[in-house]
Order: sequence, then C-alpha cells, then structure tokens
Amino acid sequence: MKISLDAIDIEILRQLQHDASIGNQALAERVHTSPATCLRRVRALVESGVIARQVAILDPTTLATQLGHGISAIVEITLERQTAEALAQFEHTLLTEAAVQQCYRVSPGPDFILVVHCSDMPAYQDLSQRLFTANSLVRNIKAFFSIQRSKFGAELPLPEAGIKTGLAAR
Repeated sequence: MKISLDAIDIEILRQLQHDASIGNQALAERVHTSPATCLRRVRALVESGVIARQVAILDPTTLATQLGHGISAIVEITLERQTAEALAQFEHTLLTEAAVQQCYRVSPGPDFILVVHCSDMPAYQDLSQRLFTANSLVRNIKAFFSIQRSKFGAELPLPEAGIKTGLAAR
C-alpha cells in the first residue's frame, strides 16, 4: 500500500518516534486532529509499512543493576568473496543471532558493520567463534569494544514543520 505523507502524518511520526506509548487521544491533541482521524492515519502508516513496528527501548545502565553491564562491540567483517550469494548467505547467518543487534552491509571497506551486545567476554568469544572464525566466508574481523555510549537514538530525521518537503498533501 502506497501512502503520500502530509504535514499531519509527519507530525504523527515525530510524536510516535519520541514516545510510541502515547494514547490515541493524547496523540490526536498533539497533532491537532480528531481522535478518529488520528487513529485512521496511524493505521494507514502501519499498513503501508512506514511504521514497521513499535518497541520498548531499554536503558542499559538501569538494566545493568539487574543483569550486569555486558559488553558492546562494533564489529567490521570482510568476506573472502563479495559475490551476491556469499553476502546474502553471511547476512542470513546473522538474522537469527540475538546478540547481533544491528547489521549494515557497507561499501567501501569492510563488507559488514555489526553492533553486537553480549553478557561478557566469554559470550563474545563464543559468538565470534560461531559466526566469524568458523565461517569459511569470513576473511577478516575487526572488533571495537565500547567503553561508553555517548549517544543512542532510533529516531529518523523528519522535515521540520513549515519547511516545504515535496510531500504530497491529502
């Protein structure tokens, strides 16, 4: 389903990116529409795939008091061959691995950049062995371990209100 976004849709997206737990009534007030119109628009955004899913973003520092800090790593992976089949096969291997939080196919340089979270160094070593070292597709691995997370965001930049965006009006 294709959808054309207008200023109200953009504001709905902005509000939901900031706090997806907001109720429809409050969201409608913030975007200056009726609750019925707001609900219809949110459903259209979901059905069109613009809103892929709604999740809870956990605070790692608060969670660490219960589970321990764990480790985060940014991992560069270069494959032996860069054929479409090899890239897709390696990427498929990563999809079911919970410790791999993010996966980017990049160019130039390494073939993949991963964001990985593990409970401790032995867990990272096990992951590294299973996914990288024992994988004949992998030629080179370079891991960078995070010592502090200075910024984390999941919000995509959206056009500001009043700026001509080229987005179709409804």
